[in-house]
Amino acid sequence: MDRRFFIKNGSIAFLAISAPSVFFKSIDMGLNNEKLYDVIIVGGSYAGLSSAMTLGRSLRNVLIIDSGNPCNKQTPHSQNFLTRDGMPPGEIAKIAKEEVSKYPTIEFYSGFAVNGNKISEGFLIKTSDGKSFKSKKLIFATGILDTMHDIKGFAECWGISVIHCPYCHGYEFRNKKTAILADGDRLIHFTSLIKNLTDDVTLITSGKTAGDINGIATLKKNDIKIIEKKISEIEHHNGYVNKIIFSDGTAESFEAMYAPVPFRQHCSIPQELGCEMTDTGLIKIDDSQKTTVDNIYAVGDNCNPLRAVSLAVSSGTLAGVKVNSELSAEMFL
Repeated sequence: MDRRFFIKNGSIAFLAISAPSVFFKSIDMGLNNEKLYDVIIVGGSYAGLSSAMTLGRSLRNVLIIDSGNPCNKQTPHSQNFLTRDGMPPGEIAKIAKEEVSKYPTIEFYSGFAVNGNKISEGFLIKTSDGKSFKSKKLIFATGILDTMHDIKGFAECWGISVIHCPYCHGYEFRNKKTAILADGDRLIHFTSLIKNLTDDVTLITSGKTAGDINGIATLKKNDIKIIEKKISEIEHHNGYVNKIIFSDGTAESFEAMYAPVPFRQHCSIPQELGCEMTDTGLIKIDDSQKTTVDNIYAVGDNCNPLRAVSLAVSSGTLAGVKVNSELSAEMFL
């Protein structure tokens, strides 16, 4: 029988595997864990699990702290990821966690990290339930929080038919009547990606005058319809857009809407520890996912504007390789 352990809800849980059954036994571990981990990974979705697998395969002692609240929890399917194209994100994460759990030096803790401090051994991370854990290095895989537009029905449709990325969702809405709720310097580029997928594209300016939009002539030249009205409601069925209702009471039928939204960091600990941020609010990293603070790395959506499962996994692997390389070099002196 193969016996492994992880940490959950403040207890050490022994995982006994004897095919095909799996069972758990929990033992109370008290308030704090005095163990010094090689790495604490804050965030246990795709990027964090990818880092953990790389480190687990290098025999590193790793603790994953995860609150179980991924930003794509409402999205029904994940696309553009080899071997998992079209699978629900939760199922991908479940498979990933099962695979990572096979490595005996990897432990899990179900909780929300709220505070971090530098200590002589490295770092101390505290959770909202009063637990604390120590490690030599940190990897933040904490994602971001999207700020929903104040439009009735918007949040219910987010990630389902109100979408942000033509690479993640565009193929499924190809040739559909599509709205775009966006502005800014990247509007022309963004619209060109969507126009490639469907000829029926309408830009909604949300009350702004179309003449104030840079590149308005380019939009009109490419037959992009423009509606200069504010949206008051998205009429939908289980998250799938039926109509967009405007503030003047008029309505128009659509099947999808692209709407890039503002965001903020899901976790403030990197900034509290001194990590620099980019002008767009992402954690600043180098080519190996390292932040501006020694021994701290960031992976996934918190540091990459291109939000995709495949890229999150890639960044996690890269950070895992770099962290293991550093730990090996430190031991080899």
